[in-house]
Amino acid sequence: MELGLASKVVLVTGSGKGIGRAIAEAFVREGSSVVINGRHKEELEATARELGGKVHWVTADVTEAEGAKRTVQETVRRFGTIHVLVNNAGGASRFGAFEDLTDEEWLDAYKLNVLSAVRITRAALPYMQKQRWGRVINISSESGVQPDPIMPHYNAAKSALNSFTKSLSKAYGKDNILVNTVSPAFIRTPLLDGLLEQRAREREISVDEAEKVVLREFRPNILLGRAGKPEETAGIVVFLASEQASFITGSNYRVDGGSVASI
Repeated sequence: MELGLASKVVLVTGSGKGIGRAIAEAFVREGSSVVINGRHKEELEATARELGGKVHWVTADVTEAEGAKRTVQETVRRFGTIHVLVNNAGGASRFGAFEDLTDEEWLDAYKLNVLSAVRITRAALPYMQKQRWGRVINISSESGVQPDPIMPHYNAAKSALNSFTKSLSKAYGKDNILVNTVSPAFIRTPLLDGLLEQRAREREISVDEAEKVVLREFRPNILLGRAGKPEETAGIVVFLASEQASFITGSNYRVDGGSVASI
């Protein structure tokens, strides 16, 4: 399928590793000009070298207004505009139970998962409006529609991101700017790998066995019975950025192995 993305400029936040890196790599394969972003210079430099293609990196903290603004400005300075924004930066400093979480951890989760997307989207929208073409793709989580009993701060922040997506889709459809969400679940990112390695050490089992234990205890609804791969999330993101998805906006695409039970 010809996706027609070779002429597009793509910015992916939080893309030094994991899902963000896989998304950036998928756009590089399509021939797009790609800007990767993160807080760690050495990691971004290494990723840019490995990806090859038309890749530029910007070290900035997009949870801060200045970092978000500068990332967009650097993208435009390098490539002239921005067509596709993928808001992948997110996560939580700690996946704790409600009674253990502090106010600061709640605020940090909202800042990382919601305000980062708000700030960088605000900076990117004028360029998309000027050219009357744009794609904003927010990377949420299964937890935004099927919350876990733990990490309620993260669950709530991802739910807010889903709502933000819907609001933007209604506000900017008239400008031919399409806004969608992609919601992965239990993807083998470096964060999950670290958790599995910890569980493996604690129980003196292999990492593969630890994955099966975590699936059984925390993700029994994943019908495929395995963790997802970062590139399995990247595929739908690239599709949503293309003209093949030109009549899709305000939608949430779950990449969850069938985990979410509702229709």
